[in-house]
Amino acid sequence: MALVKYNNNSISSVTALASIASGDLNLIKTTTASGVSNVDLNHGSSGVVLDGTYDTYLFKLINIHVSNNAVDFNVNFSTDNQSTAAVKTTTHFMAYHNESGSSTSLEYRAGNDVAQAASDHNLADNVGNHSDASLSGELFLFSPSNTTFVKHFIAKVNFMEQDSTPYTMNAYSAGYVNVTAAVNSVRFLPSAGTFDGTIKLYGLSKSWV
Repeated sequence: MALVKYNNNSISSVTALASIASGDLNLIKTTTASGVSNVDLNHGSSGVVLDGTYDTYLFKLINIHVSNNAVDFNVNFSTDNQSTAAVKTTTHFMAYHNESGSSTSLEYRAGNDVAQAASDHNLADNVGNHSDASLSGELFLFSPSNTTFVKHFIAKVNFMEQDSTPYTMNAYSAGYVNVTAAVNSVRFLPSAGTFDGTIKLYGLSKSWV
């Protein structure tokens, strides 16, 4: 495995990419969604691995297209294959810029936070359903099988917002699933309607640094 080198507090991206290319990023599952209301990735079902095999799991969202306009795209977690949603605490901020160049901002979105509740966590809000609109991004989930600590996650997505003059919205969010039981399921879903797109699940080898 190639070493990741630190020079003046920076990481050598070439070395890091070489390390990943050598087999440290392991594709577990590719799910192609077509007109579905949600995608559940449950450990032990349809080839999904979500246990102690890896310490870190990466979900890639690729060209997610929603059927309804101005909806949220969400994620939730479960310890019992989505029979019940797990309690979590999260936070969310966003940068945006519209196509006309007339509006731009960086802001904390308090309304998208979850405070010790089982409700869905908002990855993106007001997602557009224009024919050329989509959402892409990634979510990291850390040590989901750990039975001592809470389960942390970090997400970043970019999407076309629904306004008549669309915005590019770059949303950052994070939080923890506030349970000590193992998390064995992750659900992706819009707040209304259905969606199309591709979701890839990867495991990062424990040797990766």
